[in-house]
Amino acid sequence: MALFGDKRDGAGPGKDGPVSGKAGQLNALLGKGSEFEGKLTFEGEVRIDGKFSGQILTKDTLTVGDGAKVTADITAGIVIVSGSVEGTIKATGHVELHAPARVKGTIETPSMSMDKGVIFEGTMKMENLSAKPPPAPGTPAK
Repeated sequence: MALFGDKRDGAGPGKDGPVSGKAGQLNALLGKGSEFEGKLTFEGEVRIDGKFSGQILTKDTLTVGDGAKVTADITAGIVIVSGSVEGTIKATGHVELHAPARVKGTIETPSMSMDKGVIFEGTMKMENLSAKPPPAPGTPAK
């Protein structure tokens, strides 16, 4: 089941400041009991409470709810996880892992928070993914 254009009251994690779009506005929901496989590209905030496998691309906010199972390569502005994620998470803003989250894979982000009780198995690289790389040694500055 997917809901589009659903307006929420702004309560709960991830509702206070998506990278773009109106704060607290949920654009789509993959509800409990739903399963989807493929490529998901969106603007605004999307919440997954069901099962998803494939690829997720956005500059905005992805929330993986408690009980959700996501197997994907995720590229997003903000990623908030309370469920299960297996794959790669690349966030240009930040990643939040809330108990009882289980993450297996690689996380690349400039900022991260993790609650007590979260299970993380994998590697983490913290750097600003949106910054330009420094010039190569020996390259004259402009």
